[in-house]
Amino acid sequence: MTSKSDIVGGTPANNPPPSPTMPIPVDSQTRPTGSTPRSTEQPPSQDPEKAIAQNAEPVHKQYSAFTVTEKKIMVSVGSLAAFFSPLSSSIYFPALDTIAAALDETTSRIDITVTTYLILQGIAPMFIAGFSDTAGRRPAYMICFTIYLLANLGLGLQNSYVALLLLRMLQSAGSSGTVALANGLVGDMITSAERGNYIAFASLGSMLGPSLSPVLGGLLSQYLNWHWIFWFLLIFGGTFFTCLALFLPETCRKVVGDGSVPPPPLNNSVTDVIRHKRRMKKGVSPDPEHISEVRKNYKLQIPSPWPTLRVCLDLETSLILLTTGLMFACFYAVMTGATTSFHEVYHFNNIESGLMYLPIGAGGVGSAFTTGRIVDWNYRRHAKRAGLPVLKGVRQDLRNFNIERARLEIALPLYYLSLASVIAYGWVLGHKVNLAAPVILLFISGWSLMGTSQILNALMVDIWPGKSASATAANNLFRCELGAASSAAISPMTQAMGSGWAYTTLALIAFAASPCFWIMMSHGMKWRQKRLGKKEEKSLAKGALDGNKN
Repeated sequence: MTSKSDIVGGTPANNPPPSPTMPIPVDSQTRPTGSTPRSTEQPPSQDPEKAIAQNAEPVHKQYSAFTVTEKKIMVSVGSLAAFFSPLSSSIYFPALDTIAAALDETTSRIDITVTTYLILQGIAPMFIAGFSDTAGRRPAYMICFTIYLLANLGLGLQNSYVALLLLRMLQSAGSSGTVALANGLVGDMITSAERGNYIAFASLGSMLGPSLSPVLGGLLSQYLNWHWIFWFLLIFGGTFFTCLALFLPETCRKVVGDGSVPPPPLNNSVTDVIRHKRRMKKGVSPDPEHISEVRKNYKLQIPSPWPTLRVCLDLETSLILLTTGLMFACFYAVMTGATTSFHEVYHFNNIESGLMYLPIGAGGVGSAFTTGRIVDWNYRRHAKRAGLPVLKGVRQDLRNFNIERARLEIALPLYYLSLASVIAYGWVLGHKVNLAAPVILLFISGWSLMGTSQILNALMVDIWPGKSASATAANNLFRCELGAASSAAISPMTQAMGSGWAYTTLALIAFAASPCFWIMMSHGMKWRQKRLGKKEEKSLAKGALDGNKN
């Protein structure tokens, strides 16, 4: 069965690309203003047999109309928008004891606000991700930031535990959707062959969040009232959102295709207007037929969790989600327990405790700028073995390519290293060794865990083309819900078992799930082919039914 190009990104065999001997248009989906429509008769030089006879190389359509520089800037902006989710979560950690004293509550009850934040952080993206995959990224950003800013306003004004608990949940619901949207931007513009080069840009926000935000939280809670944590988030978030709303272009392929189609008014930005006016001045206008084809799946609808839940129910995907979630459970246990541990073991104040989160972020940033090169190298190595040409900027047919093995061969060593560092961290805390030991282990943990996370995020986008935001939301669901459980459990576990055995227990649970990765490397491609085959059959059946109706 011939695979459909909209599923796997290849070029259908019965519609070969134009020969380089023909003039190449500015955009393959546009034509000069006022020109006559193209003839349906294929020019002789586009005949595949003649092209072969002339030793002509096929011309591959670029996956995105945006330049490399534009893509890097847009992915970085989306990543900085995703920064607000870990920022709002981690900025809170150094002030936990201060807030507990101010509200006359126990630290355990304040820890519940961390747990509920993580629960909503997993659930909320399920609703906004599917919405953004059909309605566009920009309307989704508008919804997320509006909720987030209103929540911060309320948190800055409140003085009760119940208000803190509920508004933190609302704050999480608004900010967490931006993580899925950032990976949606990557899926809209970046192909599998070049995805490693963009890991540093795509992960910038998630790397900076865990490292910088505790320092900010420590400074604000130490020298100002703890309410200023939320006033700072309101001011910073409002400023960033204004810039994003004005200048970030729409990228969703169901709205603007490869970026050459002008977005509808609701999805327009200042840069979209300027860019398309320039294209018109150059004599390039969108092809109405192409606009109609792109927009047939564009629709505004009430946000629903079903697109994300359908991703979760896939066998291959569920294995990725389980192992990633258990790894992050260890990470969130470290993040939640660090403040109390460094207060009790090393007698740190809020600022000093906040500084202890810097090694995690430093390791994550280092991983982002090193892992990407290795990921792309391994992709090229496997592509060469499989006889798959590596075409940068061109979406390729990966149906018969073991992308799972190409990604997981790099992710697995990092996965095991992250678990080993968590175990060692627990034991050095338990034995109250020199401060240098936990600092080094936190750096290693951040480097290995963030590297693993970014590779698995890239794999999720690879196996779910066209649903990158929904795939990321599914990943976020497992990661945050398991992280919430470990955050709630780490304090009683440490009291009952000691730090060493508490962290060892969590790491061994994650280790027990790691054979899922080995199974995926062997069987993942078959499962993916089967899923894509079923999708094709449904699409063909639907097309035949629509044809009969007409």
